[in-house]
Amino acid sequence: MTAQIDEAAKRLPSNLPCRYTLTSAVEFRELAKSMRAAGGRFLTLWGADDRDRDGRFRVYAAFLDAAGLLVVEHDMHGGAEPLLPSLGEFFPSAVRMERAVFDLLGIRSLEPDHRGWLRHGGWPEDVFPLRRDFDSSAQFGMVSEPYPFVQVEGEGVHEIAVGPVHAGTIEPGHFRFSVVGEKVLRLEQRLGYKHKGIEKRFESLVQKEGHTLAARICGDSAVAYAWAYSAALEAVTGVICPPRGVQLRALALEHERLANHLGDLGALGNDAGFAFGLTQFSRMKEDLLRTNQACFNARYLMDFVVPGGVVSDLPDADPRSVLDRYNLLEHDVVGLRNIYDNHAGVQDRFRGTGTLARETAWELDAAGLAARASGVPHDLRADFPWQPYDKMNVNVSTQASGDVAARVSVRFDEVLESLRICRALLADLQAGDIRRAVPSAGAGLLGIGVIEGWRGPVLIALETGPNGSIRRCHAHDPSWQNWPLIEYAILGNLVPDFPLINKSFNLSYTGHDL
Repeated sequence: MTAQIDEAAKRLPSNLPCRYTLTSAVEFRELAKSMRAAGGRFLTLWGADDRDRDGRFRVYAAFLDAAGLLVVEHDMHGGAEPLLPSLGEFFPSAVRMERAVFDLLGIRSLEPDHRGWLRHGGWPEDVFPLRRDFDSSAQFGMVSEPYPFVQVEGEGVHEIAVGPVHAGTIEPGHFRFSVVGEKVLRLEQRLGYKHKGIEKRFESLVQKEGHTLAARICGDSAVAYAWAYSAALEAVTGVICPPRGVQLRALALEHERLANHLGDLGALGNDAGFAFGLTQFSRMKEDLLRTNQACFNARYLMDFVVPGGVVSDLPDADPRSVLDRYNLLEHDVVGLRNIYDNHAGVQDRFRGTGTLARETAWELDAAGLAARASGVPHDLRADFPWQPYDKMNVNVSTQASGDVAARVSVRFDEVLESLRICRALLADLQAGDIRRAVPSAGAGLLGIGVIEGWRGPVLIALETGPNGSIRRCHAHDPSWQNWPLIEYAILGNLVPDFPLINKSFNLSYTGHDL
């Protein structure tokens, strides 16, 4: 099946090798089945309302295999209640996305779980806010809808409900534990509390503005999302970012990876009862943010990447001072890693806690560092290196144990690898322009931008409209794949270990709750 598809597939504009094909309902499922059998991975799924154009709804699915991206379109005939053949049998991570597609577009999956995922009673069941005839000014009263969590029965079994409002400043998500004593028998999540209508908001912007909204989808991945959006727009317009511009983008992306890993390594030490780790890594993260200020004129890189390049060049200061900061950071990280590795209390909390087996990670299409910590060695920077990663020879860090210790170890490795990449980028920094003008694209073009962010691959699927407008823009965060993993990693652990396990994944609520 995949060979037949490859023969008929067309090329789609993207920063990665990308094929596109149109399927019937039967072929849609058969292709997914073939992709699973051939070792392909499911990346994302989204819908579109094209009734104003040809009377149809459409659903797109994106896969990754050895040849790159494959975008599959299932073109459905119109009607008030379009039906979608579910991919959940072959790729379980598709089910939540199918539920979200129904909440937003009314395209119902044939998968049996029809509980709302994003709606939360914020709009009526027969109103679908991503449809083109939806009135964005409409106001709806909140409805407290029942949500039937799966019940676990047995002697001594009881439930612990946590959230959606949590202590501290973390974002909202509900976790329903079924436990005996403190041992977890089952965890069921409910997310979607921060749904903000971002994809609808894209449709009110022009193409040259979209990167600003993309950068705000998930603040800790601003560079990755802005780059993915810019890559999609550049792909459909045929604009090539100048070499110095792409090098500065990669430098910013690696700084984003460094900042998040340093923050997480400190927080994980703190959750293990080792506050010294939090204070030390917080200091290192602050030093990095000051380096951001010196290099990019901003501590957080929300608006650094723009279509065609980057917004500003490096200052004329001696690059030696930046390299000295990298050297000092590496020295401190290596020292802290030695302390973490040899601290009995820390290792007692990390090792064997929250284990995600490789087989489970593979079956559920785990993404990013969470997958690599369970022995699934995928990193787009190495698998399909786009410029300038085609010259970086990125080393992919993996671990086999799949526990908190493994996810900590991958973070340490990736900090050191990012520092190596940053040094190489500075040493090879090309002279010349940092940005090129990007014209508006004509209507009816679909471009894909995919960037390996610090958490995993982020994707932007951009369809252009007339007069420089955006007809449809779908954004995908790797947290969609990885949130269900925690439901498996927590099994058999104690409830008090949940904060540590949850932090070791550190998934995004807002990136999921678009």
